[in-house]
Amino acid sequence: MWLDKLDGKVDETFFERMSGEWRAEQDRCLREIERHQNADQSYLEEGLRILELARNAQRLFEAQEPRQKRRLINFVVSNCSWKGGELTVSLRQPFDLLAETAAIDPQAAPEGRPPLTKSEIWLREIVSYQ
Repeated sequence: MWLDKLDGKVDETFFERMSGEWRAEQDRCLREIERHQNADQSYLEEGLRILELARNAQRLFEAQEPRQKRRLINFVVSNCSWKGGELTVSLRQPFDLLAETAAIDPQAAPEGRPPLTKSEIWLREIVSYQ
């Protein structure tokens, strides 16, 4: 557009108006990029806090007052039922995936294949959610 202005194909008013709009759009894009970068960092930090909670859940649960125990259960458990003397629990995401990963016996891999790594287990689950 600068060359069109120099060649006289666009007038000064149009050039200034469009330049202002493009600068505003560029600023908006830069703010969006910054917002996404901050969200990525928050996402990672939140993931680390969830893993830390999962690792320490039993110890934390045992040390809490009944009301705090209830809050922790509500945070981790989405649904549970008692039938025939058996408790069935459905965990919220990502705790369901963490529990499933922990329950997989690394020795139960098919013969001739090394046990799955945790990242392979998680990757398989992530792909199945999509």
